[in-house]
Parts: sequence; structure tokens; C-alpha cells
Amino acid sequence: MKDRKKITPVILLSILLALFVVHITQYKFSWKYVKPLDGYYINAEKNKFSWKCWFSGSYQEVEDKYLNDHFGFRSYFVKINRQLRFSLFNKVNAAWVIVGKENYLYEFNYIKAYYGIDFIGHDSIEKRMYKFRLLQDTLNSFGKKLIVVLAPGKAAFYPEYIPDEEHREKSVTNLEIYRQNIENLNINCIDFHKYFIDKKSKSLYPLYPQYGIHWSIYASCLVADSIVRYIEKTNNMSIPHIYWDKINTHQPIHRDRDIADVMNLLFSPRTFNMAYPELKFESDSGKTKPSLLVIADSFYGTIFDLGLDNIFHNHRWWYYNSEIYPESYTQLLTINDINYYEEVMSHDVIIILSTDANLPNFGWGFIETFYNNFYSK
Repeated sequence: MKDRKKITPVILLSILLALFVVHITQYKFSWKYVKPLDGYYINAEKNKFSWKCWFSGSYQEVEDKYLNDHFGFRSYFVKINRQLRFSLFNKVNAAWVIVGKENYLYEFNYIKAYYGIDFIGHDSIEKRMYKFRLLQDTLNSFGKKLIVVLAPGKAAFYPEYIPDEEHREKSVTNLEIYRQNIENLNINCIDFHKYFIDKKSKSLYPLYPQYGIHWSIYASCLVADSIVRYIEKTNNMSIPHIYWDKINTHQPIHRDRDIADVMNLLFSPRTFNMAYPELKFESDSGKTKPSLLVIADSFYGTIFDLGLDNIFHNHRWWYYNSEIYPESYTQLLTINDINYYEEVMSHDVIIILSTDANLPNFGWGFIETFYNNFYSK
């Protein structure tokens, strides 16, 4: 028994020393590949030594940040820490993420939109949509269509899982007033916000995920099909359609678990299966392939990634009316790098797509910029 008591501390010390050696050698030589954390991070760069920095204390401060960002197996330690916080205390390390009932994840902006906390006022919305209607008429005279697409945020789709501490009395929302103006001004609109909420209990497959913030990839396929058919009908043209014969179901991937990914947990949380259609496109023989420009928030990303170049001959996505895709996937290209007016006018159809959380800044300056281009000369 005495020998065992002597041996136990030795074993524990040996384990600690072994872990220390593994940690130090990984930091020094990176002998094992460690997958970096998901999300956007700026790691501190190695500091150059100088006596001036040493005596001022700035060298030690920068070096401390560098060591914190680059120590051996850092990703594993971060994931262990975040897994424990999430599993034991229902806490996450992202300030913008809220854990709802049954672990449904939200971004707070969507909760604000659902309760009307971010309401910008009747006048602001009326003035913006009056300008939109004038733009719609002007672009129509050039043979172009300008269309509003409304998308539901996750809080509007799953209000039942909003945590109790975030509940409050609902007031007037931006969505309600935008809808009133869209109807009164006869603005071209596809209201997926209403459509998906009405279809929520009837859909064969989930329209929104538990651990993602956007509509599901399956829902984005429905949206893409509806947009194509709307453009076809309103422009009186025959466009290649999107369709599928087979739908696979399995645990969520890609954007269907985007919040869970940036949480950087050690284990992927289990949830209900999501649907993934195997997309096909009609032949474009004898069909018209219009050009399409979409000014939108991140909800359009799930649609843009479907490969709609088979339907539109010039398909561009201006992310928040700033970054231009697909070019920015490889090298950043923004609207400041192009002739704004000429690029817009080169498209047959222009869509502004927004979730309810982004309605306070609907269009992200596009409406005002183009209105001034036409009417302030």
C-alpha cells in the first residue's frame, strides 16, 4: 500500500510532463496537423525583438498574444472549453448567439425584428418604398424588372423556442409596414416570410435547422424554383427550370449547421435530419436565360451556391450591396471597383432580398443611390 502511494504521484507527474513535452514540441515543430477553428479570426503575428520594445513592455504584450494564439493544440483546448460551457451551462462563446429552448440557436437581431425592437418608423419606410416604386417604373421602361423578396428570420419561424428571458410584448414591426407599402404601391414582391410560416406544419422536410441561422438548403431550393417561375411569369418568357427527382436526408451539413460550426464544439450536436435534393436543370435549348442581379444579405448564399448559372446567363450576388460574388470567392471585388450604374443596367432582373432582421437598412443604400442617379440631376 505504501509503495502504491509513492508510485501514484510519480505516475501523475510523468503524465503531466509528457503532456507538457507534447504541447511544447507541437508548438515548436507542428508535427501533427491541427484543423483550425471555424469562423473568422485574426491571430497575432510573431513580434520582432528590440531592446526598445523590451524596456517599454510592448514586446512582452505582443509576445503574450502570439503565444496565446499559437500554443500547441490550441484548437483542441478551445473546443474542449467551449464544449464544457455548452453542455454543462448552456453557454456559448459568441456574443451574438442566443441559446433557446431545446438548444435552438438564434442571433439576437432576428429576435429584435420579431418583437419590433428595431422598428425605424412609418415615415422612413414610406419614403424608401416610394423611391423603390419610382425605380421599379423607371427600370420597367428599360425592359427590366425590380423585385422585392422577403425572407423570414429564424425567430419569426421558430418563436416557440425563444428563451423566456428574451420574451417581451410585440410592437409594430418593420415587416408589417413594409408589407403595407408594398401592397399600397403595387410593388413587385415575393413574400417567402408569409409563405414559409404558413407552410411550416405542412412541409415534408424541415425549412429551418436547429443549429443554423439561415433557411435550410431544402428551403433554398424551393425559393430558387419560385423565383425562377416568378421571373418567367412576370417577364412572359420561357426559362430553364430547376427540379429534383431524389431527396437525401441526413444530419445537417454546410449552412444547415453554420452556427454550430462557428461555436467550435468538440462534438457535433445531434439533431433532426435535414433534406438535400439532388438538383437538376432543364436544358436551355429554346429557352431564354435572363441576367440576374441580387442585392441581398447572407440568406441568398444558400441559393447562390445551388449553381443557377444553368438558368441565368449572368448571375451576380451583391452581398449587402458591397462585396460582389462569385468574384469575391477568390479575390475581393466590391461595388467601388466597378461602374455601378452600367453594371446594374446590364441585368434583366434586379432583386433585393432581405430577412426581417435587415429591413431597417433594406437595400443597403442601393435604392437611394439609384434613385439619386435617375431623379437628382
